[in-house]
Parts: sequence; structure tokens; C-alpha cells
Amino acid sequence: MRHYGMYDVTRGLTLALAAGLAGLALWGASQIGTQTTERFWLAMAVIAAAGLVLVVASHVGTWTKGLRLRTSPTTFLLAFVPVLVAVGWILLANQPGSGWEEGRIDSWNASLGIDGVVNDFGIWSGVLAFGFGVMLALSLDGVPEPAPVDPVDTDEPVASERRWTSRRRREEEDVAAADADTRVDEPVRR
Repeated sequence: MRHYGMYDVTRGLTLALAAGLAGLALWGASQIGTQTTERFWLAMAVIAAAGLVLVVASHVGTWTKGLRLRTSPTTFLLAFVPVLVAVGWILLANQPGSGWEEGRIDSWNASLGIDGVVNDFGIWSGVLAFGFGVMLALSLDGVPEPAPVDPVDTDEPVASERRWTSRRRREEEDVAAADADTRVDEPVRR
């Protein structure tokens, strides 16, 4: 069985720090409150950032493994965008007061017959915002670094080109040597 020692310690401390930061962000969101539309959206943004921080912390050590973070366009489109639409819709419908586009969203909910479900989910606005941040972070992926490309000198051929050229040169020399052998036997014409 392999022992990872320092890696496990570093990863554990990183995740503990991320959990502490996420907890601090959640406490901060509770201090902001959700009484007005502006405070509601600020609190939701802070809660979403807490979810983002918690998941991104698991990617922090990826560079030590030769990986880099990237956003997969397909994952972003298939996983994150539907969450963005659903959470955005529910939060818009459940913001306090008469916030941005609330009346229009409410009428669409009634027309689609989903107003009960949207209102039921609206009780969990903070959880939805946290999940939004988590899904954004999950659309990131640790992938291997691309192989470094050596700058190519314009006068100097690349290694594969040198191999091909030298192989072709050897073949030409072999043909020339074979021709030379056959020409030795032929009489010289003047």
C-alpha cells in the first residue's frame, strides 16, 4: 500500500481552509441579509462564491501533478448552463419586493403551470446559490499540461524533419553507390 504522507496533509489542510472560508462566506451572507433586492442578490453571490471556493479547493494541488485547470465547453454547456437557467429563474421569481423582472417571471410561471414548484424551491434560495457555485467549479477540470514546444529556429530543421532528411540522404547515397557500382563495369564514353 502506498503512503502519500505530505500530499494527504497538504490536501487536508487545503480543504479545511476552504471549508473555513466557505463558512465565513455563509456567515457574511447572513449578515448582509435578504431584505432588499440588492441585498438578496449580494447575499446569493456570496453564497455562490462559497460553493465555488469549496470545490475549487480540491483542484488546488493539480499543478503539482502536472495538471492545469480548464473549462470544458461541452461540460459547461450541458451541465452548467441548465443549472444557470433553472437557478436564475427560481431566484428571479423569489427575490424580495418587486425586483428585476419579477412580474414577468411570475406571469411566465403561471402560464407554464410551474409557479408552485418555483415557489417551493424558492424557500431554498441559499442552497440553490451554493449549488450554482458548486456546479460552476465542477465545470472545471484538471488536465495534463501540453508538451512544451521548443522554439524552432528558422534555419534549423525540426527533429522529425532532420530524421526524414537524413533517412532520405542515406537512401540517395545508397542509390548513388549502387549506380556507381554499375557504372564501373560500363565502358566510359567520350
